[in-house]
Amino acid sequence: MALKNFNELVEMVKKKPVRKVVVAAAHDEHALEAVLKAHKEGLVEYILVGKKNDIIEKAKKLGYSVDETAIVEATEDQEAAFKAVELIRQGKGDFLMKGKLETSTILKEVVNKETGIGMGGVMSHMAVVHIPNYHKLVGFTDGGMMPHPNLEQKVGILNNSLDLFRKLGYDCPNVAVLCAAENYNPKIPESADAAELKKMADEGKFGKINLEGPISIDLSFSKEAAEIKGYKSPITGDVDILLMPNMATGNISCKGLILFAGAEMTGIILGAKVPVVLTSRGSSFEEKYYALMLCAAQVE
Repeated sequence: MALKNFNELVEMVKKKPVRKVVVAAAHDEHALEAVLKAHKEGLVEYILVGKKNDIIEKAKKLGYSVDETAIVEATEDQEAAFKAVELIRQGKGDFLMKGKLETSTILKEVVNKETGIGMGGVMSHMAVVHIPNYHKLVGFTDGGMMPHPNLEQKVGILNNSLDLFRKLGYDCPNVAVLCAAENYNPKIPESADAAELKKMADEGKFGKINLEGPISIDLSFSKEAAEIKGYKSPITGDVDILLMPNMATGNISCKGLILFAGAEMTGIILGAKVPVVLTSRGSSFEEKYYALMLCAAQVE
């Protein structure tokens, strides 16, 4: 099974139990609109942490009524982040969402060893992208958490992404460990890492998976390009997950697709006790709405 677009993701969520999101600094117009729309559609419940009067006023401007008993007052960003994470720790919510505050502020509370919701392993960013001329959604990781992951961290990033895609119904995800070229070069660190990940996959260390690495992006997306180069693999032209060599590559790739190819993207953080909606404060309402759906779809 593969999700062709974000509408299919929404349809998947409709078939699952309703989950509750905790929003830190919920006085963010786009985040609030996404949550209230999803709630009106019967897809999520919510706890809104932030400036109560602002939340109520913005909800009214958006044309929604808000349950005031589901609002937890917090006037400062750090307070909002702490209270939101605490609610997750107490089991009062199923996943977390960042509102109108800096990414560093909420991540500091998420990874706090005493009061956070980390699990001691790798936390990574997953961008799920709909590219108009590609036949299904595709995941880009990591474009937002780890600047220069080593091999051990790439294993963690890969496991996080596989966990997500399997919960979305992918029995055997197709994974490309991207490099500039598909030819192995031991002098290039990302090429050596890719070859090692390929070896581990072939040994069954990641479960049921089709993984190729090193592999270039053209071979990942184009079966024709693979045929021309004589590269045989079940993932060519049918890739599900792109494991990036570093954060900059992932970030630039996604933003380039949005700006120049009309792509749609959403993103979440994986590897904590619950998934985290961590889109930019400048992200569109749609991006935040689909991130909610992505989190709701994977919560068991």
